[in-house]
Amino acid sequence: MSRLYDFHGGIHPPENKQQSSATPIRQLPLPPLLHIALGQSVGNAALPCVQPGQRVLKGQCIAEADGRLSSAVHAPTSGNIIAIGEHAFAHPSGLPAATITLQPDGLEQWQPRQNLPHWRDASGSELRDFLQQMGIVGLGGAVFPTHLKLAARELQTLVVNGAECEPYISCDDRLMQERAADIVAGIGIAAHALRAGEVLIGIEDNKPQAIAAMQAACHGTPFRVVAIPTKYPSGSAKQLIRVLTGKEIPHGVRATELGVQCLNVGTLYAIARAVLHGEPLLSRIVTLTGAVADAANVEALIGTPLDWLLAQAGHTTAAEVIMGGPMMGFTVPDLAAGLSKAGNCLIVKSPAEFPPRPAAMPCIRCGECATACPMELQPMDLFWFAKARNFGKAQEWHLFDCIECGACSYVCPSQIPLVDYYRFAKSEIWAAERDKKAADLARRRHDFRQFRIEREKSEKAERLAARAAEQAAKLAASQAATTTVSSAQDDPKKAIIAAAMARAAEQQESKPLPDSHTQALDDAKQAAIKAAMERAAARKAAAQQSSDDSSNAAANPAGSTGIDNAKQAAIQAAMERAAARKAAAQQSSDDSGNNAAANPVSATGIDDTKQAAIQAAMERAAARKAAAQQSNDASGNNAAANPVSATGIDDAKQAAIKAAMERAAARKAAAQQDQQDPT
Repeated sequence: MSRLYDFHGGIHPPENKQQSSATPIRQLPLPPLLHIALGQSVGNAALPCVQPGQRVLKGQCIAEADGRLSSAVHAPTSGNIIAIGEHAFAHPSGLPAATITLQPDGLEQWQPRQNLPHWRDASGSELRDFLQQMGIVGLGGAVFPTHLKLAARELQTLVVNGAECEPYISCDDRLMQERAADIVAGIGIAAHALRAGEVLIGIEDNKPQAIAAMQAACHGTPFRVVAIPTKYPSGSAKQLIRVLTGKEIPHGVRATELGVQCLNVGTLYAIARAVLHGEPLLSRIVTLTGAVADAANVEALIGTPLDWLLAQAGHTTAAEVIMGGPMMGFTVPDLAAGLSKAGNCLIVKSPAEFPPRPAAMPCIRCGECATACPMELQPMDLFWFAKARNFGKAQEWHLFDCIECGACSYVCPSQIPLVDYYRFAKSEIWAAERDKKAADLARRRHDFRQFRIEREKSEKAERLAARAAEQAAKLAASQAATTTVSSAQDDPKKAIIAAAMARAAEQQESKPLPDSHTQALDDAKQAAIKAAMERAAARKAAAQQSSDDSSNAAANPAGSTGIDNAKQAAIQAAMERAAARKAAAQQSSDDSGNNAAANPVSATGIDDTKQAAIQAAMERAAARKAAAQQSNDASGNNAAANPVSATGIDDAKQAAIKAAMERAAARKAAAQQDQQDPT
């Protein structure tokens, strides 16, 4: 016999369970429509994965989990999806929710079911993922995802909640009486996943049949069934853990941190059906009681319209309906809403059982609420803080430790709806936290935007700097390439000049030794060339001296250019005359043969004539050179102002050169005629 503990406070309201707990669970026919809400857990609403007009099979996933706190939603029966959108939802706010409307086809055609036969060898993550895909959540009313509750490791105690302490509700009682074997199978799976050292099944002593059924099902197992005193709210997780283990869960501490976890018998039954038989959570046991003709517990499909469901129990009036128990439940705003996984009980109000609540009167600070509070809070102070909207102070007084059991409101002599004030304060705090998170997110986004702008500016500056550096590098490379090209161009010029000089030297070496007559001609040529070179050097020296003496010589490139051209023309004419004389001599030596030796007078006469002509040309060139030098020394800057004189000198040179060339040609012709006709 396990030792039992007690918790602070608690009340003993009328039970009113016998109306529905005496009859077995009833199976209902298929409703005409099913309104399956996507928000079937405390987390995010599931994401639909079907389209309107699509036919689905029983057990087929129609909405996938969105996040770790979410759970999947499945088709409770086979049929057609006729709508996906907003629909009435069973919630105190009365706001609509995203809903999938399914029209059953009456065939109850299952999709292939996939169980988890190797669950004993499966890892913890594999088992949790499987339960999330099967849509298993807590069926005690909180709809907390079960796969998260099984995430703990190496627990000392697994507590099974079969207390069902709230008045009117008897669905867990009937489930334990009729399906205890499946519940025990689910306990075994959960204990294996949590590696629990012991399993304690707590059932209130006002359910003797359920206690007997569970003891029989646990025979041969280490699980222990413990009957606990009937006291509200012993079915709350913290209070049940306190009763069975003596451990108190402090503020802000999870039960798993103390080595304890608590699961509802309905949740364990759903685990067994999913793991062993491959059945998702498609239905649940619901207590229909209150002002109905036939109170009972029925197995209803998720999404069954509440008005149709109550009609099966003989409800025909327009009275208000409470979902949940009278202590923690709420009035359903619209009975067109579909049954959710949290809907364990529907109570039709009657004036006799639920008389109108009297008007609230001022708090007299009697302290009854503090005496009844199972969480050892100060409800009257929380009431004042909530009424004054001093939510910070309410949080300091552990507002969120309140489990909203309603014991304080039940015992309040002033009929103050204390739980409504606590719910209002919690909703305002949650809204403020949401606004703060939104503001923080907006601030982070703004800061990131500013950071992004600054980063883009710096990146742009870096790109511009890199581009400028690249352009500078390209400019330097182009300048280097230009220098290289000019150097390469100069080198070929030098190479050409050197090659020409080498060829000239080779030609000079390869020339045959001249005879006496040819030697005389060559001597004359060399003398003429030497004289021309001396004249050119003299003119160059005179030009350099003239440019050094006069400051304006650089401004008169025309004169120097004319003198240079005259030099070049004179040299060119002298070279041509020498080449002509050489060719004539060679031709004369080849044609006349011995005639030249037989008539030396003619040849000598030709030579004398040539020499006289050369001597005359040299004298004229010397005269012109002296005249040019005298003109440059005397006139100075007047050369630039009187280009006619320079031009006149050039014309005289050209005329003299032309006359000399004509005389040479005449002499050459006369010599040729003499050679052909020696007589």
